Amino acid sequence: MASLLVDMNLSVHWIPLLRAAGHHAVHWSEVGDPRAPDQALMQWAAARGYAVFTHDLDFGTMLALSGDNGPSVLQVRCLNVLPEVIGHLVLSVLKTYAAEIEQGALVVVDARRERVRILPLSRQG
Repeated sequence: MASLLVDMNLSVHWIPLLRAAGHHAVHWSEVGDPRAPDQALMQWAAARGYAVFTHDLDFGTMLALSGDNGPSVLQVRCLNVLPEVIGHLVLSVLKTYAAEIEQGALVVVDARRERVRILPLSRQG
């Protein structure tokens, strides 16, 4: 099961859902400064072997620009990101792409499709 750092732009209500499914999950508000820049979340996650779960498009950009092998990022691109609305989708994606997330990947999910890119991301790809 994945270790997930839930970004500030997602509700703390994700934590019980993720934990109930067997994932180790913490919300950034539990472990870091809520006003910290996105880079601080990425550094924290990378240092501890966590994937970042976010609704923020900046994390994919940071991965592409850095060329780093991690941390993995699970990015939801839905209008309603409450766990009671898309929780089943997120849990399904975490199960389906567990190996890729473990290896290092950017996983982008919306209501219609999922895309997975293995890290590091190249500027051409």
